[in-house]
Amino acid sequence: MTEQQPVPLTKTAPVPVSAAELRASDADRDGIADILREALAEGRLDPEEHAERIDAVYRAKTVGELEPLVRDLPAVARGGRAAAPAPGSGGLGRQGPRALPASDNLTAVFGGAVRKGRWRVRRTTNAFALFGGVEIDLTEALFEHREIVIKVCAIFGGVEIKVPENVTVSGDGAGIFGGFDIKTYEAPDPEAPAIEVRGFAFFGGAEVKRKRGKRLKNLRSY
Repeated sequence: MTEQQPVPLTKTAPVPVSAAELRASDADRDGIADILREALAEGRLDPEEHAERIDAVYRAKTVGELEPLVRDLPAVARGGRAAAPAPGSGGLGRQGPRALPASDNLTAVFGGAVRKGRWRVRRTTNAFALFGGVEIDLTEALFEHREIVIKVCAIFGGVEIKVPENVTVSGDGAGIFGGFDIKTYEAPDPEAPAIEVRGFAFFGGAEVKRKRGKRLKNLRSY
């Protein structure tokens, strides 16, 4: 009687995932949010449309959910800004495999959002206020990076940023029928955290306040 030979197992090839099905990263969401902020500043979107799309950006789970939000807008190709999503690129606003660090998102729509106390500051923080207010208190925060960016969008609302005395502060933004009050300050310690505030206020306000007597003790924790 002949011995029966075992039947070899067939390996199943993995099913390829389309670019639209890929999970969206924080960097992908930030790139789309930058395009939307630029479109609002140029008058391509009104405040209500912008608010609806920004809300959808930070609820999106996949790249495919992000792409329709900027499909009718031109690409933003200036340095430091996000580029429009390329079909089949597997990512938005990125070139190559490099992924940016995750960001924090604070949104206040007809309400308020506060971040204060002992919290870890990521490289990027997005603050969006629509008929509401956002408060970011960095006086007791832990800085994981020496250079951080806070991106502000205030529409009929306000964003207030509180910083300790011994950090560097700079700003790049505009107030459109509103105020963008970011006073530059250079800390004596070259290793001190550097906070850059970018964005705009439309019928709203953005302000940085230095808290007298408050000093960071963890300047070199990053």
